[in-house]
Amino acid sequence: MFKPVLSFLPALLIAATPGAGLAAEDHEAWTPSNTLLRADAAGISLPQTVAGLSLSKSGEVSNGGKGIDNYAQYLSQDGAIQATLYVYLPSYADGSIAAYMTDRAIMERFGTKTRRTAYESVPLAGHANHAIRAIYDDAADGALTTAAGFVHAGRWLVKLRVTGPAERRKEVIAGLNGMMNGLQFDDPAGVQPIAPAHFAACPSQDDVAAKLTAEAPAASRSGSLNERSASYCIRGQVQTAEGSYDILQQQAVSNGSVIVPVDDAGTIMAFDSAAPGKGYQLSIHSIGQTQLFGVYDRVPSSRQIAEILDGKDPQTAQARTTTHYAASGEVIMRSAGAAQ
Repeated sequence: MFKPVLSFLPALLIAATPGAGLAAEDHEAWTPSNTLLRADAAGISLPQTVAGLSLSKSGEVSNGGKGIDNYAQYLSQDGAIQATLYVYLPSYADGSIAAYMTDRAIMERFGTKTRRTAYESVPLAGHANHAIRAIYDDAADGALTTAAGFVHAGRWLVKLRVTGPAERRKEVIAGLNGMMNGLQFDDPAGVQPIAPAHFAACPSQDDVAAKLTAEAPAASRSGSLNERSASYCIRGQVQTAEGSYDILQQQAVSNGSVIVPVDDAGTIMAFDSAAPGKGYQLSIHSIGQTQLFGVYDRVPSSRQIAEILDGKDPQTAQARTTTHYAASGEVIMRSAGAAQ
């Protein structure tokens, strides 16, 4: 039933590309001018040359031709320092969780010697606490320095990654700072405050199996993406064939949501209160898409969540409703069995 999308992490050193050069459909993603590269639908631009880095190529990571999952790769003159700008449209837009999952991915990918030397909110476009900036030293057994930046702008998330040899740390950090400062937004007011997420353990929770109910799933949330701002605690962990994931419980909210961030590319499983006393509806959020499944009488156990993620839950069938979000703002909802 469920298969995670590819993580952005493999593109740390070489950007993930559907093919060599620019394809025809990439024109929907980016428009170059003499000095800028612009993601048209998002209204976000970056200079083609910034902080000693120059645009190498641009395109779409996935969803070719839709303009919702876009990358641009930048290189230093000698190619030793590589940077990637991602502008993407997740149906569950939360920049703090995106930074948290990228942090986990970097620490897992680059080994135990990797040191997180910065993880903080920083100013953006003259506004305090409008971006997250993270720096990692001694990555890959001391060979690399890598850095990341995150911005939440309207419906869109922006991720910046810069990686280079450890001995050129200053250039890596200057590259990230320059790219963050070089970002331009058609709607600066749409850039949201953002802060790193730090999750404490939740109070003790029951871990009891849930059952699907006869309740039909609720209609997909209005025509905008699910942009949620919430405080979470760690309810537990789930171990799957692909790895371990945190189960996060919304705090200080009666019947609050429970979410399981799956990767650093916007995939999130959510259990939202269907209605007071009516259980919790399962949804899977990814880039440009939300799938609604059935309603459980309670939040499923960690074992059940693992089975759902592994595609082995006997109760979970095909998504009943899928909502597609286009770069243009168009929203298309399809029910299971409807003509495509």
